[in-house]
Amino acid sequence: MNNVIELKNTGQRAQLREAQQKQTLVRLWREELEHGSFCGYVGGVGREFFLLWVVGDGISYDGMYVMRHRDVTELEAPDKHHAFMQKALALKQILPRMPRGFPLDNIREVIQAAGAQAPVIGVHVDSEDESEVCYIGRLIDVEEDGFNLQELSPDAEWMREPSFFAWDEVSTVSLEDSYAQSLLAVAGPAPALVPGGDTGFGRAPSP
Repeated sequence: MNNVIELKNTGQRAQLREAQQKQTLVRLWREELEHGSFCGYVGGVGREFFLLWVVGDGISYDGMYVMRHRDVTELEAPDKHHAFMQKALALKQILPRMPRGFPLDNIREVIQAAGAQAPVIGVHVDSEDESEVCYIGRLIDVEEDGFNLQELSPDAEWMREPSFFAWDEVSTVSLEDSYAQSLLAVAGPAPALVPGGDTGFGRAPSP
């Protein structure tokens, strides 16, 4: 079983690298995590993760997502509607702008790089029913076993105490997506944390 998974992931990484080199628009599915699919340009491929510059349903930029190779159940390269979508993006003068040297080999490096690049990030975690739950906030610091986030509630209110996330519960990290940017625009600058607040307080999931 492990050999089959490894061969699948190896072939998939090769396809993603080729799509990155050729700037090919791809579509992928992660059926165990969500319904629907992601479409976009590959911005980087690492051992455990890859970066996708996502094109939304309205043919617009919808943020960058760092995903695990093992979660991808189907990959279409190129996307069957790539000719139309590329022309539409060109007419809108929307061009992919990828971060240079973004680390994608392990989750600790991903979180640190995302927190350094964006004022708020989306942290997607595996829930008990195997679907993802997303938390949005600013990275405070990292620890040996995980990291601390100052969260934004779905009502664009900053939490005053940090939330702790373990490295192994994170499945996806998102940057610059429109929902997170809208929350930040309404919320404004983050207030100071409550002095002496412990980590691990309750989380406020986004819709």
